[in-house]
Amino acid sequence: MTAVLFTCAGQRVDIVGAFHRAGATTVAADANPLAPALYHADEHALVPRIDDPDYVPALRALVEQHDVRLIVPLPDLDQVTLARSRDELGAVVLLPDAEIVERLGDKYLAHLLFEERGIASPPTWLPNGVPDDATFPLLVKARHGFGSRHIYRAADGAQLGFFLGYTPVDSIVQVCLGGEEFSIDVFCDLEGRCLNAIPRTMIESKGGESIKGMTIRDERLIELARDVAEKLELVGPANIQCFRETDGAHFLTDINTRFGGGFPLPLAAGGRYPELALALARGEHPEPRLGDFREGIVMTRFFSDLSLTPNGDGTLKPLAPAE
Repeated sequence: MTAVLFTCAGQRVDIVGAFHRAGATTVAADANPLAPALYHADEHALVPRIDDPDYVPALRALVEQHDVRLIVPLPDLDQVTLARSRDELGAVVLLPDAEIVERLGDKYLAHLLFEERGIASPPTWLPNGVPDDATFPLLVKARHGFGSRHIYRAADGAQLGFFLGYTPVDSIVQVCLGGEEFSIDVFCDLEGRCLNAIPRTMIESKGGESIKGMTIRDERLIELARDVAEKLELVGPANIQCFRETDGAHFLTDINTRFGGGFPLPLAAGGRYPELALALARGEHPEPRLGDFREGIVMTRFFSDLSLTPNGDGTLKPLAPAE
């Protein structure tokens, strides 16, 4: 069985479980002993925080201990660190090149990257570069934000000035799009070839994560995602977020180089992304299967829970039903 290491495992029980069902030996790592995904993996370990110099060596030790063939970062938190350290880790890191990861993690640099590669993106400026004739409303967005934190809609110049002074983080200013928003979950091989792209609607989001959505068969969105993924040479999973304006034009706003919060939906629709990831870890070269998914699958997410009990050695273990 192929061993897979999940970093910053957190709450992503859905992803760890999907890889287990696909035949992987799952190894989850996190700095927090209360991260639920730890206890849903075949093996788990507590590791130093990402900013600790021992973080990468701790992951390398887990790779050697469990013969890990694939490393899958689950949130955005350690992606740059892993992309820069891939040669030290001794396993396939499911991320694009470090430069792409860094630029996509910075919303202003991402906008410039999109423009360089011929990808339509809404007009975006640094706070001191907003033109006098910019059309309102405008969005003030965290430059390095995630989870829809620190986003403010400014209706006029006075509000724009207020929100730029109010926000506690470095920000960008972006044109507020009025069309329908879509997410497209893609998966690419190690050479940046798009293997599949599954569009979904954004019925409802909470905290920046999709909690309700439906897969749709939209050939324009599928081709858009393939084109974007291959222009950027993405590797592994990515979530592409875009708007379709009333004239039919598409504008990209964000790309997350990881499995999205709506991961259960493309999984249920037959995307088989865990199986594709395991094939890459084994050195295989799966062929693209664009459009191979079920449309009309609806996802509605909910909270779950896990109870833990002392293990007798200072660690925790899941509470058995009889207890």
